[in-house]
Amino acid sequence: MPPSDLSPSEEYKQRQQAREQQVAHFEKLHRRFGNLRLLVVIATLVAAWLSLHNDAFSPWWLLTGPAIFLAIAILHAGILRKRSCSERAVDFYRKGLARIEDRWVGTGQTGDRIDTHTSLYATDLDLFGPGSLFELLSLARTRMGEDTLAAWLLTPSAVTDIKQRHAAVSELRTRLDLREDVAILGEDLKVGIHAKALTHWAEAPNQLKHRALRWLSLAISFASTASVVYWAERGEKTPFFLILALACIITAFLRRQTAEVLHSTEHALKDLQLLSSLLARLERESFESPRLQTLKRDLSSHHLAGSQAIARLRTIVEYINALENPILRALNVPLLYGVQVAYAAEAWRSVHGTAVRSWLATIGETEALLSLSAYTFEHPAEPFPEFVEGPPSFIAEQLGHPLIPAAKCVRNNVSVCGETRVLLISGSNMSGKSTLMRAVGINTVLAMAGAPVRAARLQLTPLQIGASILINDSLQEGSSRFYAEITRLRWICDLADKNPPVLFLLDELLQGTNSKDRLIGAEGVVRALLDSGAIGLISTHDLALTNIGERRDPRLHNVHLQDEIEDGKMKFDFKLQEGVVTKSNGIELMRLIGLKV
Repeated sequence: MPPSDLSPSEEYKQRQQAREQQVAHFEKLHRRFGNLRLLVVIATLVAAWLSLHNDAFSPWWLLTGPAIFLAIAILHAGILRKRSCSERAVDFYRKGLARIEDRWVGTGQTGDRIDTHTSLYATDLDLFGPGSLFELLSLARTRMGEDTLAAWLLTPSAVTDIKQRHAAVSELRTRLDLREDVAILGEDLKVGIHAKALTHWAEAPNQLKHRALRWLSLAISFASTASVVYWAERGEKTPFFLILALACIITAFLRRQTAEVLHSTEHALKDLQLLSSLLARLERESFESPRLQTLKRDLSSHHLAGSQAIARLRTIVEYINALENPILRALNVPLLYGVQVAYAAEAWRSVHGTAVRSWLATIGETEALLSLSAYTFEHPAEPFPEFVEGPPSFIAEQLGHPLIPAAKCVRNNVSVCGETRVLLISGSNMSGKSTLMRAVGINTVLAMAGAPVRAARLQLTPLQIGASILINDSLQEGSSRFYAEITRLRWICDLADKNPPVLFLLDELLQGTNSKDRLIGAEGVVRALLDSGAIGLISTHDLALTNIGERRDPRLHNVHLQDEIEDGKMKFDFKLQEGVVTKSNGIELMRLIGLKV
């Protein structure tokens, strides 16, 4: 799609209205075709009465009615499919507008099935779940797309990969037709394709080792058919029963292997229509960025397009499903139908099985790139970050939190570079310390995934996150909050010894112990992290901890978030300021809610 002068919101609204008009058009056709089918049935019944009772015309003309009805039914089914696609397109643009207008919570995929128990920041930064970053970003139709996007958010990528994604996302940014087509493919809006089952089946060893029996089975099938014709013409049934006996022997000999192949194929190869449609749509697209060109080249096997190969596999699965037909089941042994279908499935696996993993990975990466491209299109003011070399650093201008509506999002300049290695953020309760830390963390995650960031400008070195923000006790594990926190700190310290350097985010550090141990422990933890080459942010409303900054270690820099009480109400501006906070609001806040203190 060529660039448009319309804003993203206007573009979406125009497209939504156009698709709604299509829905209305197909709905009218649906009603007309329904009425037409009814008229054909009535006309056929009237014609039958005239033909059979009045001998008005030959009964053979009555076949015209069912033929016309069948033709109309086929056309009617096509109309219903087009109406369904238009309805899904309307929903696609409606959700896009919701994201632009910050009404998106509850409209997307939450990624709840993603395993995050080993992550040191996924829960702290709201990467998954309702109202999460994943829900804001993901447009994936497949589990591969979801898994790829989740992996990018959970693991920092190499700068070379990030720059390739920037180029790919920039190219895909205005390709609304491609994103719409991918969104409406398949039977419904559910995420489909069981990648693990499909890959396991494709890469499993073949069970039918006797290749000659495949051609023998085919010859017996033709011979069996010919013997039936011979029996009908000459009345000689002996050839048929001899061939049937041979078919029974082959069926019994291959029964176990055939059953295993048919069962595994039928249960592993689900959602092939969606897979074939996705492959076909991507094959039609032309790309210029190197990464997208590479992905498109991976969509083939032995010079055969992946969509065509999957279409052949879909046909084989349909043959397997046809065994549920009672008539075909009765003919299974004489025609060696099941044996031939099992050999066909294994022949496909021998030729194309090794390409399946590549196809699925390509679809997953393309869907992840399409998700990021949609975010870029819907948030045109958000730039890609700039990566620099040198000591660990994070320099942001007008940094905001992408999960907070733009109208409410307060932006701050945040700089951790040069001599300053740690920002020690003091402030009262509810002043925005945790939100600021999450903004730093989630934008770093976006940067290291190859996505744009919520900032006017972000310059950073490659970083990985270690966060201790949402730490709770565990009844199941029998651990207190303090024990859970120091365990997390140990993991962050271990991570700091690896590359890339750690950006640590520590909220209310060691608040579960007494002030003396807290001060000693905080100094030790910070010193260990700094000695490992990490940088980070530490928040506290305990002013005693601010003394470890600047006076004792110039690598720590004190900043704060302030509040004011006006007309009996607490007010916050959420703006980061230099130095240590000058007052606390704890007593005032307790009094405001009615506590007698």
